[in-house]
Amino acid sequence: MSVFSFLTQDLAIDLGTANTLIIHRDQVVVDEPSIIAVNRRDGNVIAVGSQARQMQGKVHEDIKTIRPLKDGVIADFQAAEHMIRGMIKMIPQTNKFIKPQQRIVICIPSGITEVEKRAVKDSAERAGAKEVYLIHEPMAAAIGIGIDVDEPMGNMIIDIGGGTTEIAVIALAGIVCDQSIRVAGDEFTEDILDFMRRQHNLLVGERTAERIKIEVGSALPELDNPPPDFAVSGRDLMTGVPKQIIVTYSEIASALDKSISKIEEAILRALELTPPELSADIYSTGLYLTGGGALLRGLDKRIAIKTKLPVHVADDPLRAVVRGTGMALKNLKNYKFLMP
Repeated sequence: MSVFSFLTQDLAIDLGTANTLIIHRDQVVVDEPSIIAVNRRDGNVIAVGSQARQMQGKVHEDIKTIRPLKDGVIADFQAAEHMIRGMIKMIPQTNKFIKPQQRIVICIPSGITEVEKRAVKDSAERAGAKEVYLIHEPMAAAIGIGIDVDEPMGNMIIDIGGGTTEIAVIALAGIVCDQSIRVAGDEFTEDILDFMRRQHNLLVGERTAERIKIEVGSALPELDNPPPDFAVSGRDLMTGVPKQIIVTYSEIASALDKSISKIEEAILRALELTPPELSADIYSTGLYLTGGGALLRGLDKRIAIKTKLPVHVADDPLRAVVRGTGMALKNLKNYKFLMP
């Protein structure tokens, strides 16, 4: 480590639609929901991350909660800047008197436009970063799960995040073909909200729908190790009175079926576009699932049935992308050419 290392602060950021993770000195120092709470009167930020998440759906007219990212890209430029700034402040400081210069690597969806790239860079620079580099999410995920991206071997990465599902075939340190669809964790949550409203006449909030997804979310109507049924509270649409019902994983599997089918179609499209030599590699290596969506029960089995290929779920799918971003930052000289 350099004598002057305290003058610079290297940060790897996975700026996600649902969660933002930051790695500093090989440690995940921030793992917070991508949300802020703002005072409507003066525009001041009241809370960032978990604290703001607790306020979601419970605020009065003077406070609003904002999720700055939608479908994997920045939807609210100013809110994104405040969120990045607030999350960087959460990092434990070794020296409170010297403000280090920040060098940041941020991962971005592979289907992002030049304008959206610029928005990510500008938000980070306005939040105080001196140098900003970008890396595509599937590439970061591949590095994070231990794949040697430089090899002339084809690997297919499926990263199911909060806003987008990124499907990419990687070989020789490049993305050969990719599919980026805006169907992912947020869409699953929306499906559950819709299902509760239509099937049970129950109005639930986004946080409750997210909880249902975590507790009883499933991609298959029949599982070997089914989760216990889950009690859901909300407002009865017929009477307007709060009530509680019990939901099963099979019900949630039917609610999520359409969205999962869209992901399967995108995977098949990406496989169709893959050059034959790389298809032969994928046949032997299989598909790699990363991102929060990879934790959905039975999803790997369902994709394996559809594609007839082996499907591997990363050890820690939620952190695979940020871990890869951290490795790219650590070896910036070697990986700089990967950064658009």
